[in-house]
Amino acid sequence: MSAELPEYYFRVRENGAAVFRVDTENRQRRIEMDQIAVVNIKNGEIKPQGDRSLTDTDRETIQNWMQDRLQVLAHRDIDDIYRAVDYMNLTTQWAQSRATDEQLAAVTDQLLLAMHDLRSTLVRKKADRMLKK
Repeated sequence: MSAELPEYYFRVRENGAAVFRVDTENRQRRIEMDQIAVVNIKNGEIKPQGDRSLTDTDRETIQNWMQDRLQVLAHRDIDDIYRAVDYMNLTTQWAQSRATDEQLAAVTDQLLLAMHDLRSTLVRKKADRMLKK
């Protein structure tokens, strides 16, 4: 662990984070984390915890974290799609070379419906983009 801890800690939650102020300036030199706010990344809401009021520095730090977090989530979304393409290719290879008849029978209908749904959506979205041009 580094010698100097950050002033804030963000415990990631599904739709944002719980925000803590980190304190090591106490008699025992223990790490204390005091929750100061809850953040909702979806609607941009910052709720002070309890009867606290947030300083301008608190709000600025939280806003910066929210911007950074949105970038991380956007990057993960597209990365997941690229992984899905890889999985589709691996699934094709599996179906062609290693899958048993029983395994194929168990997954074929689900895969065909999912691929049909995806294809229909992609074709419709592409047509919409082409019509806009």
